[in-house]
Amino acid sequence: MQKHERNLGVFPLAMFAVGLTLASGVFSLSGDFAKSGANTLATLIGWAICGVGMFALTMAFFKLSIVKKELTSGIYSYANEGFGNYVGFNSAWGYWMSAILAQISFIALLFETIGNYIPAFGNGSNLVSVVVASAVIWALSILILRGVNQAVILNAIVVIAKVIPILVVVIAIIVGGAFRWDIFVDNFAGTGEISLLEQVKGTVYTTVWIFIGIEGAVVISGRGKSTRISGQATIISFASLFILYVIISVLSMGVMPAKELAELPNPSLGGVLETVVGPWGASLVNIGVIISLGGALFSYTILCVDSAFGPAEHEAFPAVLAKKNKQGAPTWAVIVSALIIQLFIIIMYLNSATFQALYALSTSAIMVPYVLSAFYYLKVVMKGEDREIEGGKRFAPWIIAIGASIYGLWLLYASGTTYILIASLLYAPGTIMYIYNRKKRGQKVFEGIGSIVVCVLLVAAAVISVVLTANGTLAWF
Repeated sequence: MQKHERNLGVFPLAMFAVGLTLASGVFSLSGDFAKSGANTLATLIGWAICGVGMFALTMAFFKLSIVKKELTSGIYSYANEGFGNYVGFNSAWGYWMSAILAQISFIALLFETIGNYIPAFGNGSNLVSVVVASAVIWALSILILRGVNQAVILNAIVVIAKVIPILVVVIAIIVGGAFRWDIFVDNFAGTGEISLLEQVKGTVYTTVWIFIGIEGAVVISGRGKSTRISGQATIISFASLFILYVIISVLSMGVMPAKELAELPNPSLGGVLETVVGPWGASLVNIGVIISLGGALFSYTILCVDSAFGPAEHEAFPAVLAKKNKQGAPTWAVIVSALIIQLFIIIMYLNSATFQALYALSTSAIMVPYVLSAFYYLKVVMKGEDREIEGGKRFAPWIIAIGASIYGLWLLYASGTTYILIASLLYAPGTIMYIYNRKKRGQKVFEGIGSIVVCVLLVAAAVISVVLTANGTLAWF
């Protein structure tokens, strides 16, 4: 399909968006809230905040894809256009790091799941897992270097593998009468050891993680037959995912006590289904996870490469990352992405990092690009740059822009100092690439005092993070 074709209806657009966003997080959702200390009331409040905020952010992406359709590099373009080259670069860098860390989290969950059948893989971050994962990543990278970048059949299989065990869980709990009101009520308020606010804040990383990818789904919605159809597909896909996630969360909390949910091994959805129908239920979920994550590793290898190649094409990253080989693959974008993934695989092994810790890091990295996109849409609405497209209607754009921006501020607040400091360590090394690239292209490094201030604050936070990490005060995993 050519990128300017607009011939898809509501249903295929919505289903494609659901398939793109529905990833590994749904399989660990049942236990992740409990592991974070959030009980049923906090989880429901967290979902309410996510529902309003993430919907506003999703619609902000959709509106920007219409109002600013000339900005073809998405998240990077929005930050660059709205807040300058240095901030735009950091948005692109953060998105790249998030994709890479998501890949590492998939590896941890995949091999932990395989470890349920082959004990040698342990918790997914031991030496055997690291060796096999490294081989897989480099094999996928070689495939991409050879020009393999389409996986239509694989994607179809992966979507089916995701959906079947999820539907089985929901149907089994409802039809089998496994949901018990007394357990749900006992889980509702918890023990009171953690304040309600802290519990709600603890839901942030899980709720954002399982919606990562929605920004790409919105871009795909631009292929709809009309703007109206694209908008309907965006709303339907978001609503379908949100309802599914809430149903799984609520049903799980009526099947097992929160303490037992927190102790379930990954993927926790398998433990829930095993409680309802027996061991074969866990096996069904595990098989779905293995197939799903196998496809996700391929898809995210491509995403990691695209996340480096796109900004390089727009001169935000060094030009070498945009160079292609005879097969049309961006050679150095593939190699550098694979090298960074390899580095994080080694770090995962040295720290015995868990799936949850890894996806929290990925979420930390992507929050900044999300927040900057929300603020940019607010800026667009404030300047009235959307008037021609909106036909003079101002209420909905203002509500979306303000809602997405407030949600962005909530994400930063709920993240807490620890993850903000950790995020600074993920972002700071990018400044070296930024300065090198600007000088290589003969461009002024910083174009304003604002960029200099942001750089100084980022480096200062990174230095503090290094000091705190060295003395054991700050733990990454």
